[in-house]
Amino acid sequence: MEDGTAETDGSAARADGGAGRVFIDKRSPQAYRALVKTSGAVGVEAAEAGLDRTLIELVNLRVSQINGCAYCLKVHTEAALRGGESALRLGVLAAWRGTEVFTARERAALALAEATTAPADTRAREEAHAAAGGVFTEAEVSAVIWVAITINAFNRVSVMSGHPVKNP
Repeated sequence: MEDGTAETDGSAARADGGAGRVFIDKRSPQAYRALVKTSGAVGVEAAEAGLDRTLIELVNLRVSQINGCAYCLKVHTEAALRGGESALRLGVLAAWRGTEVFTARERAALALAEATTAPADTRAREEAHAAAGGVFTEAEVSAVIWVAITINAFNRVSVMSGHPVKNP
């Protein structure tokens, strides 16, 4: 298979020559399809709330940075660049608090994304909600959080599966 999985008796097996990783999206396709369906519903919610694609990709990228998901970083960097995002903003995203290149809405979305990714940090969560309340509607806050929840789930699928990132 093109994605590096091996086929054995009709089911996807281990990645990377049996190094102990299982492509869980291939091994459990029904569960993965449910996650993809959830992602589609979240996309509809985000669009209906009026979130632009750039903001969504920034959230996807920031969460993927935190989770160390190389595969999702590749996918969403490419999507952001196709959507017109600048290399400068992508390059400084990990240190967004120390820059002036992100709008108030983007900063609020990034704070919500980080709080969603590490929800045990009560102070960060409260600060993120306070900042978001000043620039987003309730529908937008909900959509940003759902985007972050969904990319967190995809990150875990890719990280735990060991999805490879190869040179083009």
